[in-house]
Amino acid sequence: MERLMSFQANSVHAVSRRQSSPIGASAVTPFDNTLPSKEVLDVWHNANAVCFDVDSTVCIDEGIDEFAEFCGAGKAVAEWTARAMNGSVPFEEALAARLSLINPSLSQLQDFLRRPPRLSPGIDLLVKKLKDNDKDVYLVSGGFRQMINPVASILGVPLENIFANQILFGSNGEYVGFDKNEPTSRRGGKATAVQQIRKAHGYKSLVMIGDGATDLEARMPGGADLFICYGGIQLRESVAAKADWLVFNFKDLINSLV
Repeated sequence: MERLMSFQANSVHAVSRRQSSPIGASAVTPFDNTLPSKEVLDVWHNANAVCFDVDSTVCIDEGIDEFAEFCGAGKAVAEWTARAMNGSVPFEEALAARLSLINPSLSQLQDFLRRPPRLSPGIDLLVKKLKDNDKDVYLVSGGFRQMINPVASILGVPLENIFANQILFGSNGEYVGFDKNEPTSRRGGKATAVQQIRKAHGYKSLVMIGDGATDLEARMPGGADLFICYGGIQLRESVAAKADWLVFNFKDLINSLV
């Protein structure tokens, strides 16, 4: 009980979003989902598996934006990423457009991957805590396996627990496209991936954690029972407002576990 009271007290902090009033002034409206209900905590505690988005959740960066910057196409690609994460354009359209703008070579990707991934504060401790509590951990991302494999290795997540896209290269290392057979390459792909995970392993309860509209989509029948929005890197208000639980620090999730 003392742990729960401490956790709840730490969760209630000055979280706010600004909305324009009719006269043009700014009003501050608090989110009402930063303190989880008993029902939400019950699902979280009893979940058999937890699926994490990677970009701006497990890692502090949007991987494709960082790769685009590395290849000299940063600004244009970042605009497409923002539109995709807010759900204003179909994901598959945004994915194809961004990769076409980058037009990467295999050697560029290999050079980029020499840089170590930048993990979000506390994610390593959270993953360890989940595994200690016998919960399976998955990485479900609209990003690319080539960039996510090193992240999984650091966190001790099996490579077979990665659901992500794959950049394809020709015999001379030239970019030729992406694997369209990956569910995450299409609109609603994360939801499909989560459904596949749940069905394949017979999980009774599953949680999705992420920051974007595609993560929220995973909360559906046969998919995730609970969507936790992580706003510690990017706060997408339209997504956060619909989350079952909004957190800004992974310590809140760690402290809530027994």
